[in-house]
Amino acid sequence: MLSLLPSYYFIIIIIINTHDAYFTHFSSSRVFVIHIPSSPAPFISSLLLPPIHEAGATYKQSVIGQLSSRSWSRSNSDQETSELLDVLDNSLITWSQTPVVIRSFAMVDVSKWPLFTLLSAQELASIRQACIFGASANEAIYITHDDEVYVLGLNCSNCLGTGDSQSTIVPKKLDCLTGKKLVSLSYGSGPHVLLATEGGELYAWGHNGYSQLGNGTTNQGVSPILVSTNLQNKRVTEVACGSHHSLALTHEGEVFAWGYNNCGQVGSGSTANQPTPRKVSSCLQNKVMVSIACGQTSSIAVADNGEVYGWGYNGNGQLGLGNNGNQLTPCRLIALQGLCIASGYAHSLALTDEGLLYAWGANTYGQLGTGNKSNQLSPVQVMTEKERIVEIAACHSTHTSAAKTQSGQVYMWGQCRGQPIVLPHLTHFTSTDDVFACFATPSVMWRLLSMEHDDFLTVAQSLKKEFDNPETSDLKFSIDGKYIHVHKAVLKIRCEHFRSMFQSHWNEDMKEVIEIDQFSYPVYRSFLEFLYTDSVDLPPEDAIGLLDLATSYCENRLKKLCQHIIKRGITVDNAFSLLSAAIRYDAEDLEEFCFKFCVNHLTEVTQTAAFWQIDGNMLKEFICRASHCGAFKN
Repeated sequence: MLSLLPSYYFIIIIIINTHDAYFTHFSSSRVFVIHIPSSPAPFISSLLLPPIHEAGATYKQSVIGQLSSRSWSRSNSDQETSELLDVLDNSLITWSQTPVVIRSFAMVDVSKWPLFTLLSAQELASIRQACIFGASANEAIYITHDDEVYVLGLNCSNCLGTGDSQSTIVPKKLDCLTGKKLVSLSYGSGPHVLLATEGGELYAWGHNGYSQLGNGTTNQGVSPILVSTNLQNKRVTEVACGSHHSLALTHEGEVFAWGYNNCGQVGSGSTANQPTPRKVSSCLQNKVMVSIACGQTSSIAVADNGEVYGWGYNGNGQLGLGNNGNQLTPCRLIALQGLCIASGYAHSLALTDEGLLYAWGANTYGQLGTGNKSNQLSPVQVMTEKERIVEIAACHSTHTSAAKTQSGQVYMWGQCRGQPIVLPHLTHFTSTDDVFACFATPSVMWRLLSMEHDDFLTVAQSLKKEFDNPETSDLKFSIDGKYIHVHKAVLKIRCEHFRSMFQSHWNEDMKEVIEIDQFSYPVYRSFLEFLYTDSVDLPPEDAIGLLDLATSYCENRLKKLCQHIIKRGITVDNAFSLLSAAIRYDAEDLEEFCFKFCVNHLTEVTQTAAFWQIDGNMLKEFICRASHCGAFKN
């Protein structure tokens, strides 16, 4: 078990009593502790720690540790597995001269990935985006706030793009990518790397044994090359890599594919390898695609109307077609309308516009979350008893799945450090990225990760802290008998309505308590909190009231946030009510979204009470508009 840890970690196992062992490994900035119940310690070892740096101080500690371990195999009980998971996702501490300080695991930063512990604090602070990839999660690429691109790690198959085959623990700069803002990045199993820039350019490097770089050769890509064949005047917006094949999505909604094609994953209608990007046509012709994903040897794409298409290897049912036959051209998943998709090694996940989660394909490790290990040839709904899902995560390098709910809860299932978890397990994380850092094998990143640094309290954080603080406030709002404490200066700076109120001799300007009766307490509190935080946390039903307030106070940004919340909370039952509200408050973007949702779910929507309670003019207008869109054609 110890041999699996990186060589640049220092291991201590401390026995608290004869029944508890703590695995502890130190990096340059953190100490991780994993608590594993065990039998009495079978052996003892002494370890000497080199200097450990934390918060600018260097400490030398000589530690005598009693080591105890247990071999965690698939035969361990569900209770033991659950205990292990609970500990793994809630056990970060920091070493200091004072007693150990326990910290929560609520962070999204690269320091969870061991490779990044090689960087200095200054280098870590410079990171804006990052990705860990490779067969053993031993390669890293990161982009700084100055749009400089750096790489480090093992450099297998020249996947670092440094121009040589040398590994490096010192970050190396990729000069040819400096200044090019990255919008999408993906990696294969070779590995090979694809990268799309804000300008729509596509770069590739690394393993190229099957022409997965798209440059027409099988020569290794030792440095980033611009892929342009068949992509002239095209702007690439998203890339995806399978094991040894590649996909690119353009601004126009076209999908291009190339590379290894033994199972039809390129979608060309044959099994011949494709050396350069080729447009995937067949039933995708005249379709506008909005999302792409790759399994190891399969491909999936989503159209703007929610239709899901799959092609390539289907031996485990990962295409969701109800059979396990390979497909050489795209085939539509008839039973599914997807909002977004994610592909694992041989399984697939889809999230619908109603926040429902579907899974299909291989299930050896329980990665479908169905409670068993049986493969599924067609999409099955999972997490049916949970709240609305807003994010799903999987990547072709792992058998791990993750999802985030509307309230921020993060669930994980599938392969967890070799353990099969067959049902979604609630973690203590706040991000699906953390699941892959701590649970996945290998511990790669499932997406290009954006960083959040919270080493100090910013002005925005200070304002957020002072909201509804009676000790510093100079004004109170009273709504439904409840008080909200605020600061006049903040309100005047942040809102034109209050600027007029407090500078134009309104009656309210002289009051210490202002009564509000036009809006509910949750709505008005969310509005005031928005002025302090720039964010809104409300259920869709209350967001309608906040949209009304934002319209009355001419707060356009708040209107947009409310529309976003309503979009994420739309269901068949409330869709027509939300459409009516969007029309009433002149929210054109929201109106268009709600209208499309109603048309896509027309049969169900027309059977709801909200549909029949609207006035005749609006009903007539909806029917005419839906008819023009072809909603009533057979």
